[in-house]
Amino acid sequence: MLRRIQGAMAALVLLAGGAAAGDYPEQDIQGIIQWGAGGSTDLVMRSVAPHAEKVLGRSIVLSNKTGGVGVIATQFVSTQPSDGYTLLMSAENPQLYKVMGLSQLDYADFYPVNVLARGIPVLVANNDAPFNTIKELVDYVQANPGQVKMGSTGPGGLPSVVGGMLSSQIDFKVTAVPFDGDGPALTAMQGGAVDFMPAVLGAAVEHVKAGRIKILGIFDSEASPVLPDAKPIVADYPEFKKFMPWGPFFGVFVKRDTPDDIKAKLVEAFKAGANAPEFQKLISDRGYVSMNISGGEADDFLKKWQSTTAWVVHDAGMSKKSPEEFGIPRP
Repeated sequence: MLRRIQGAMAALVLLAGGAAAGDYPEQDIQGIIQWGAGGSTDLVMRSVAPHAEKVLGRSIVLSNKTGGVGVIATQFVSTQPSDGYTLLMSAENPQLYKVMGLSQLDYADFYPVNVLARGIPVLVANNDAPFNTIKELVDYVQANPGQVKMGSTGPGGLPSVVGGMLSSQIDFKVTAVPFDGDGPALTAMQGGAVDFMPAVLGAAVEHVKAGRIKILGIFDSEASPVLPDAKPIVADYPEFKKFMPWGPFFGVFVKRDTPDDIKAKLVEAFKAGANAPEFQKLISDRGYVSMNISGGEADDFLKKWQSTTAWVVHDAGMSKKSPEEFGIPRP
């Protein structure tokens, strides 16, 4: 009799859990953005969220939880229930946490609801900086080693990776100044706190067009239609072709063990959001490359990105641990 009662109770619990998942979402959803306001990740997430809300029928309450190259936000989401009510709205950085010694988490611990887009890195500078191209920057840095201040978002952030790629191929000794995201760093650069920084084209383009900062060049193999006069780095330094194309990406994630039907609803919502004409226009205008992938396809992309970048960082002498230690294959 006791076993029958226990079995019935277990069945009721399962039914209740299934009903709750079936009714998802029954309340507003938290969207935790791992970088500061005004940056590229913040811009992308605040642009796509309203379109996903229309499908979900609930608000996505966005908040910026900065610090630790995104580790603070990533750790926070990892401690929340696996119920789909807390989203990690983030960039590429977690794929480098292990080799940088920042965290044991990476995107293997999260399910990719949608990898929305990838960005193209650019090098931008304060308007008063004594260089106007990437080659002039390199010449100036080599003439003044350690004296040029580079805006950074911390170890494993885009500026540090691009800086590592530069120093792995040419003599490039600069002083990194950290900020909580590329938005705050770009603002600080306008005031002269730093001389230049690698950034995402999408976050920098409006500042460039408004004349608040100047662009030195594109960290890519070809020019961008958004800023066609900006020279690609390979024009002067063809040795960088082996890294191309490379860039940051932006995605929405939940904990890996979130119920499948909740994942499916989130995938549907953000796929629709990423396809919204207004969002696609923003992506195009800002120079991002639309991706709109989820599940297994996104996992394959994430693993390939991690393999390429973790080994670049390690070979540049920037990592604290070898990718080999974590089973990350050399590309």
